[in-house]
Amino acid sequence: MKTVVIGGSGHIGSYLIPKLIYAGHQVVNISRGKSKPYTTDPIWREVQSVVLDREQEDKGVFEQKIAGLNADIVVDLINFSLEDTKTMTHALQNTNLSHYLFCSSIWAHGQATRLPMLEDQPKFPLDEYGRQKAHSEEYLHGLYRLEGFPETVVMPGQISGPGWAIITPTANADHRTFGKIRRGEEIVLPNFGMETLHHVHADDVAQVFFNAIAHRQSALGESFHAVGDESITLLGYAQAMYRWFGQEERIKLLPWTEWCRHTGEQELIDSSYHHIARSGHFSIEKGKRLIGYAPRHTLLETVQESVGYMVQHGWFEK
Repeated sequence: MKTVVIGGSGHIGSYLIPKLIYAGHQVVNISRGKSKPYTTDPIWREVQSVVLDREQEDKGVFEQKIAGLNADIVVDLINFSLEDTKTMTHALQNTNLSHYLFCSSIWAHGQATRLPMLEDQPKFPLDEYGRQKAHSEEYLHGLYRLEGFPETVVMPGQISGPGWAIITPTANADHRTFGKIRRGEEIVLPNFGMETLHHVHADDVAQVFFNAIAHRQSALGESFHAVGDESITLLGYAQAMYRWFGQEERIKLLPWTEWCRHTGEQELIDSSYHHIARSGHFSIEKGKRLIGYAPRHTLLETVQESVGYMVQHGWFEK
């Protein structure tokens, strides 16, 4: 199988591409050529790399270049608009394509209306990012029903792992929070700390994509959550990190408006709002049933591996 992975040097692709190579796929990694994968498996030597930048190409040119590779499978990890989805699906017609996998997000759901949240329940996205993901998902499923276009949608949670700033107990990516916990200092959480996060190791997200490819017939026309078995409250998350660092917990709770004044950085406030406003628990039962998804990492294992990397590489001393 010739498989093209668009954005394959990022978080998900770093774990997906080695899986594909070991399974016998001929893999082409499409990237901007500005970063190296997060994994260092020597199998990367067998990957064909093509430098392309979706944002720098004229309208439709990027998609035509992907179509020109005439792949059996296209995994699109960096598609953020309905317009790009329409252009890509049109370009891939009359090629060897047997499976197109689109990376969406749990952010397409917006605020929870019932728990656990199911992939196919009505969605109420809160921002343009979520709306574009939801519109693309709806468009792709319609195209499958009407024309048989071979698509699958994967919806990751808070993607985590070693090498990048993960979402902290304050619901943003400010890793200084972990530094405070490590030193036994006080941290401040919004509200009662009862909002939830749903971290998932990038390796488990890659597993969902890989299993969808391996179980193509069951995956066609479906959406799958790519999250772990559990979610965690901000308070529980903070408490677990104090224990992990061997510190006595020092957690203060403030109402939202007071917490915003205390935080003082609008970018962090906006990030926290959009994470906690989407608090929920996302079901993976369909993934287990149809494509054999079985998360390999617990939520706390994922977080601890990520923060352990930060400690090892001196993130808190910089």
